[in-house]
Amino acid sequence: MKPVLKKLHALSNPEEGLRNLVERAPEAEAWADRMMEKLRPTLTWLYGIHRRLATAAVVGVTVWFFIHVMFGANGMVIYRQKRAEYVGLQKDIDRLQEENDQYTQQIKALQTDPNMIEKEAREQLHYARPGELVLVPPPPPTPPPRAEKSTASK
Repeated sequence: MKPVLKKLHALSNPEEGLRNLVERAPEAEAWADRMMEKLRPTLTWLYGIHRRLATAAVVGVTVWFFIHVMFGANGMVIYRQKRAEYVGLQKDIDRLQEENDQYTQQIKALQTDPNMIEKEAREQLHYARPGELVLVPPPPPTPPPRAEKSTASK
C-alpha cells in the first residue's frame, strides 16, 4: 500500500518549510476529506443514537451504584447484619450488668448483714444453733437406665 502523505523532512530555513507546507496542504485536505467520507456513516449513526447511549450509560452507572450501596463491603446488607449484632451484644451487656449488680448486692449483704450470713451458714454449711436439730433430706433416687428397643422389623 502506498503511503498517503509523504514524510516531511527537516528543513534548514523556515521559509522553505512554510513553502513545503503550503504546497502539500491540498494533499492533506484531500486525505481529510477521504477520511470524513469513510467515517461519515459511523458518525451519523453515533449522532443518531447518542441520547440512547448516554441514557444507557446513566442507567448502567446507576445500577452499579445501587449494587455497590446494597451489597458492597459497607453496604446496607452488611450494615443491617452489624446493627443486629450490635443490638444483640448490647442486650447481653445489659443482662450481664444486671447479673453483676445482683452479685455485688449479694456480696455486700454477706459482708454486712448478720441475717444473711446466718442464712448462708445454715443452708451451705448445715450449721445449727445449740439445741436445734438439722434435718437433711436424702438425695433423690436416680432413675434406672432405659433399655433401648430395636426398631428392626421383618
